[in-house]
Amino acid sequence: MITQEEVKQNANNKELLINAVREDGKLLEFATEELKDDKDLVLEAIHNYAGSLIFASNRLKDDKEAVFEAVKKEPWTICYASDNLKADREIMLYGVKQNGQILYYASQELRNDKEVVLEAVKNKGIILKYVSRELRNDEEVVMEAIKQDKKAIEFATPEMQKNEKVLELLNSSSK
Repeated sequence: MITQEEVKQNANNKELLINAVREDGKLLEFATEELKDDKDLVLEAIHNYAGSLIFASNRLKDDKEAVFEAVKKEPWTICYASDNLKADREIMLYGVKQNGQILYYASQELRNDKEVVLEAVKNKGIILKYVSRELRNDEEVVMEAIKQDKKAIEFATPEMQKNEKVLELLNSSSK
């Protein structure tokens, strides 16, 4: 077992760091800035602990492969990705299917993408709060959100809160 002290003392030793992050991905924190920009090392760290993406260089937080690897293991790690990749439809669509809550980190454009939003609210209805106004006024989106969590109705538009089908669904699900 490689200790944190050993890593700190050898922060520029790639071979030692690769072995260290294989045991504990969080040890990436103590690598030099140069090694935090080494894709092989960062991917090894992510394989052990997806949250180690936080320690990666900005360049690698904008690297689709590195970010996708982290999101596949733990969708919430999208929060560490670059804004560019928070707007990546493929990554976000994959992530919201696993954890709808991550729509919170999505770009405005993706918060208005019906397919992405539907997958998010099917997984976490209350995330309707962060959906574009246009889609909070979409019957299908609102109904899917309510099927997952009745409380989502409070984030629907006033028009949808009075919608006959939506009210019918709410009444039937409360029985």
